[in-house]
Amino acid sequence: MTELEKCMESLIVIFHRYASESGDGNTLTKKELKKLIEGELPSFLKAQKNPKTVDCIMKDLDLNKDDKLDFEEFLPLIVGLSLACEKCYVLREKKSKK
Repeated sequence: MTELEKCMESLIVIFHRYASESGDGNTLTKKELKKLIEGELPSFLKAQKNPKTVDCIMKDLDLNKDDKLDFEEFLPLIVGLSLACEKCYVLREKKSKK
């Protein structure tokens, strides 16, 4: 597999690992989402000022309002964080070239 294919596989495997904790395996409950963020994105969570960050994320991502996130609803979190990280990367690259 290519590096990108491995990254995609990792996203899928990680999502389903946490989603399986409740027995469903295909959706994340708020508790599972919190555990995923704490385990896989600890720096992001520590940087948040709002203690209800996970509640806000869940509310924003849960498009069908079933109090669960399927993989499609989960992906915007990863995309948004990736975009923010890429902006930081570009800024750092610009500063290092000066």
